[in-house]
Amino acid sequence: MPEITSIIVNYNAGDMLSESVKSLLCEACVCNVIIIDNNSKDNSMYAVERLAEGDKRIVCICNSENLGFAKACNMAIPMVKSDYMLFLNPDCIAGQGVLGRMMNYMETSPDVGMAGPCLLNSDGSEQAGGRRAVPTPWRTFVRVFHLSWLGRYYPHRFKDFLLHQQVLPDSPIEVEAISGSCMLVNCKAVNDIGAMDEHYFMHCEDLDWCMRFRQKGWKIGFIPDAKVIHHKGSCSKSRPIFVEWHKHKGMVRFYRKFFRHQYPPALMWIVISGVWLRFGLVAVHRGIRFIRSELRHGG
Repeated sequence: MPEITSIIVNYNAGDMLSESVKSLLCEACVCNVIIIDNNSKDNSMYAVERLAEGDKRIVCICNSENLGFAKACNMAIPMVKSDYMLFLNPDCIAGQGVLGRMMNYMETSPDVGMAGPCLLNSDGSEQAGGRRAVPTPWRTFVRVFHLSWLGRYYPHRFKDFLLHQQVLPDSPIEVEAISGSCMLVNCKAVNDIGAMDEHYFMHCEDLDWCMRFRQKGWKIGFIPDAKVIHHKGSCSKSRPIFVEWHKHKGMVRFYRKFFRHQYPPALMWIVISGVWLRFGLVAVHRGIRFIRSELRHGG
């Protein structure tokens, strides 16, 4: 029977980490769980290290600094001896049998290099980003300026790259991209494509990988009946501006890497300027919210 090695990159995930690991250990197809800790300052690793003392399937690696998501994932890849590897955020909880359904789909679809589940919010609604089209500069422009309503008249030109508001399909479908919070990846495809691009500190490395997979002819699947709850933001809520900085920086790298030859230089300059303008607005907004929160608690 094919097996899965799960790779979790942890940074201050709190109790969510041990819950996520326990959910994986209940799955018969999971042969190992590798946790790469990026120098967490909380006690999130304590419970997992205690679990590891009694379960040889758990491997814990603690870095002395925060290396970022892609670099930490790449540390674990050479340790994988199974047929598949599952990249899972520590704030994700996979329901019973979900991984088996995902693996069965990939076993019957040898041209699929990676697959993602239907990500759910805590309230059970489908989360944005679990299935998406590639956010090209034009698609991002359409979303930022709320022009997707024109898609009812011009569906190919004004399509939103986030697909979670579309009707959930009845069976697995091919998509352009999935979320890095939960990716089941065929090890043969990784050997063909290579590891993640470590120039991304956090965010956009999943989009980059999806692009590279598809460039090499590997398909990407979305499995609607595989439900995974993602408590989004659990690891990043303590440093929101830091996260936003790397998110926008990653987007700029993604555009330059894959689209600089498809768009005129002037248009690319406008797009990249727009990315940094958006970061400035987001940073100011979050800064004001933080100050207000501090004033409330201080009062």
